[in-house]
Amino acid sequence: MTKNTDKYFYSIKGTRKFETKIKRSRFICSLKFVETINQAKEFISAISNDNKNATHNCWAYILGENGDTNHCSDAGEPSGTAGKPMLNTLKKHKTTKIAAVVTRHFGGVKLGIKGLINAYSESVQKTLQLEKLVKLIETETFSITTDYSFNDKLTYALDKYSGTILNTDYSQSVRYSVEVEKKNSGKLEQYLIGLQNSGILHYLKV
Repeated sequence: MTKNTDKYFYSIKGTRKFETKIKRSRFICSLKFVETINQAKEFISAISNDNKNATHNCWAYILGENGDTNHCSDAGEPSGTAGKPMLNTLKKHKTTKIAAVVTRHFGGVKLGIKGLINAYSESVQKTLQLEKLVKLIETETFSITTDYSFNDKLTYALDKYSGTILNTDYSQSVRYSVEVEKKNSGKLEQYLIGLQNSGILHYLKV
């Protein structure tokens, strides 16, 4: 069995929505990128207010850099059949900074406990899969200026530290705007400090 070593978390851009019908009931899942509890609550309230005639508006959200804040609600469905399955699906995809509302319009056929659990989790699952999830990465940006004679060595080092060149300005010297993951920024900065002290380049953390 291969161990999952992916330590990144994921989210979505903006909002997305998907509707599915299960045994005559309509399930409409709405997702949104949120960064605070207030934003999550505002989104949940807005969807619920727009669907006041629905049978249920069940919800879940996950927040924090490592998905350490979460909450959910069955909103009148039998305990554990809606909010928790929704939350578990969000967790399974390692998402954070995301709020989910599944609006149900009852179609006259009862689904039973297992049926409800599957319906709510499936609704979130299909909505997440509409588009590729966005990897959430903490980054830092450096502005680096050096002579053309050191350019090749610098770009090689930037690649070594997984730096991404955002912009390049070619004038008397070459100036780079470089983005690097926070986990690598300390090592890159130590490298830059040594070169700056030697007068080979000049850098600023933006």
